[in-house]
Amino acid sequence: MKVVLENLTKRYPSRNKRAAGDVIAVDHFTFEIPDGKLVGLLGPSGCGKSTTLNLISGLTKPTEGSIYFGDEDVTKMAPEHRGVGLVFQNYALYPHLTVMENITFPLENLKGKAKLPKAERERRAREIAALVQIDSLLDRKPSELSGGQQQRVAIARALVKMPRVLLLDEPLSNLDARLRLQTREEIKRIQKETGITTVFVTHDQDEAMSISDLIVVMKDGVVQQIGAPQAVYDDPANLFVARFLGTPPINVFEGCVKKEKLYIGGKRVLDVEGADDGEVLVGIRPEGFLPDEKGSFSCTLSGIEVMGRDVSIVSTHKASQNATVRAIVPSELGINTASSEVSFSLKPSKVYLFDKETERRIGFAFEGDNDTQKESSVGFVGKILGQLFKRGGK
Repeated sequence: MKVVLENLTKRYPSRNKRAAGDVIAVDHFTFEIPDGKLVGLLGPSGCGKSTTLNLISGLTKPTEGSIYFGDEDVTKMAPEHRGVGLVFQNYALYPHLTVMENITFPLENLKGKAKLPKAERERRAREIAALVQIDSLLDRKPSELSGGQQQRVAIARALVKMPRVLLLDEPLSNLDARLRLQTREEIKRIQKETGITTVFVTHDQDEAMSISDLIVVMKDGVVQQIGAPQAVYDDPANLFVARFLGTPPINVFEGCVKKEKLYIGGKRVLDVEGADDGEVLVGIRPEGFLPDEKGSFSCTLSGIEVMGRDVSIVSTHKASQNATVRAIVPSELGINTASSEVSFSLKPSKVYLFDKETERRIGFAFEGDNDTQKESSVGFVGKILGQLFKRGGK
């Protein structure tokens, strides 16, 4: 079931008497969620991702815009008639009911022709419980389950209705790190096996990138970028997206372009063919540094953090907007820790230029670019920004 959002907008009256105008939670969101895909809504707290989920479910009515499930307009349809399964952050299980009773509860409220006999309700519940691997826990109460098991019960309860769309609102935020990793893998497996179109809301970019077919990055109710996780990471449309995606975060420096040469801290560090002269912000991914004694980019060495497979070189630079500069390099590369400085050459594909005022991406070409790379580096960002402005983006 594809889900189409057309100019979806939600405004709330401002409670601040001194501030005129409404609070815009979602601003002209236009997007088609493909049938059978898992889409991650990603962004910081207050960006509008949960509001978008509630608009899709029908729990919140839009101020403007339309919502389609397939070709059916469900904008004004009541939540119970939309055929959605919703999993909340706090699981919302009934503590006095067993796992079996929690899962079958949505089926007991069906009326008329949709009403199911008890045997059919239990058969369907056992089938879903086996899918989420809790079929041995059906006689237990929620208080007798771990956090991960409770999460699976909540997912099973949402799936037992055979929904057209599954909506997950930060379902892993209450779990510890190891259980989080295991459960997100299970969510991906369940979604693939059922083929249900799924929208997954999270502020954790690692979660979104690891399980989503597509991610939607939001800020202040406005869509910043949409695409496959790796494509968005490799080709951010603006500085916000570049900063939000990536662990450790991207390193940002103040720099300038002169005659298609990039300078950081007064030193020429890279050729940037096609970039206009002027001050810029420079983003360099941690994996974009190559230790090189003859490298053009030098930092003051602070220390080395051993991470097993990789090593994190921690340093500082006078032009950096980050407190520290982090470079991730393979552990087999020898680093001279006796020196007070460390020098790097830069991978051009991991260096991004941004307009200092608007923070929009500035495309450039570099030696070794082929036509595909040039399209990615220069053309793609412009296309994305053009689409956002047509939709009312900022």
